[in-house]
Amino acid sequence: MTDVFIKDCERVDDLHRNGYKIIQDPKRFCFGIDAVLLSGFATVKKGEKVLDMGTGTGIIPILLEAKTEGSHFTGIDIQPESVDMARRSVNLNNLSEKITIDECDIKEVLSKYEPNSFNVVTSNPPYMNDGGGLKNDYTPKAIARHEILCSLEDVVKGASGLLKNGGRFYMVHRPHRVADIICTLRQYRLEPKKMRFIHSYVDKEPSMVLIESVKNSKPWLNVMPPLIVYNKDGKYTDEINKIYYE
Repeated sequence: MTDVFIKDCERVDDLHRNGYKIIQDPKRFCFGIDAVLLSGFATVKKGEKVLDMGTGTGIIPILLEAKTEGSHFTGIDIQPESVDMARRSVNLNNLSEKITIDECDIKEVLSKYEPNSFNVVTSNPPYMNDGGGLKNDYTPKAIARHEILCSLEDVVKGASGLLKNGGRFYMVHRPHRVADIICTLRQYRLEPKKMRFIHSYVDKEPSMVLIESVKNSKPWLNVMPPLIVYNKDGKYTDEINKIYYE
């Protein structure tokens, strides 16, 4: 590991992958299980270029680099503090030749990067579109959770424009937004191909949904078996442990 400056408010967490670690600030926004599950759901083939939109701590590019044989991974985020922290995590793991972290507004990705240039785009975007009293709340947690600085359409439009023909877009979101998601994906020529609902317990309603869509593909949606996070005893299921540790 390279020596990297760690601020007093930050902590360094073990990712249990290749000895990699990540810098996080608990007062800002730490990555959750949704990011880990997205990294396990996304398929990255040997030599492919990947872009993660709204990368936050940089968790998804770092995990995908550990799990796949992609050639290069780029993460973007609009918040300078998150970009700085993610860059330091990349350096901490000696991954600067494989991972680039850029400060970029998702609404401006089509002017920053060459269109049709990525094989895979991933995103763990803000889930909530209820704005309400949060319209003037620009805290890191509010920006990460609510559509304050970007909308679902902004994310999908950017992904479609940057993907090559046949490229894949992977997203984790909330089940109550599925109708919006599918309509928006198709509006931008991204055809939903795989969908998997995530349940905390086998007898609970789904709390998240993973979706793979393919640019300019023919209609055909495979709804996969549900992914259960916890056993009755509150411990992770075998499949969740495999995603985290294998």
